[in-house]
Amino acid sequence: MPKTLTIRIDDKTYSAFAKRAKAENRSLANFIETAVKAHIQESAFVDDSEMAEILANERLVERLRKGSQEAKRKKGTLIG
Repeated sequence: MPKTLTIRIDDKTYSAFAKRAKAENRSLANFIETAVKAHIQESAFVDDSEMAEILANERLVERLRKGSQEAKRKKGTLIG
């Protein structure tokens, strides 16, 4: 079920959002929702070229594998 959210932004930011929303023929709420979703998607995942670079680094992959195994065994220290 959709939720209503109230945010406080300065006039300059509001104006920038409103101009972009109008240029894209969207409501302000839809523009903000779409922009936030895109940001979350982009920051949560790596693209194909980044993943290829990660997988090509054997030392990194081994360290990630070892860290994952230790986490499953609840061994090690979580750094936040």
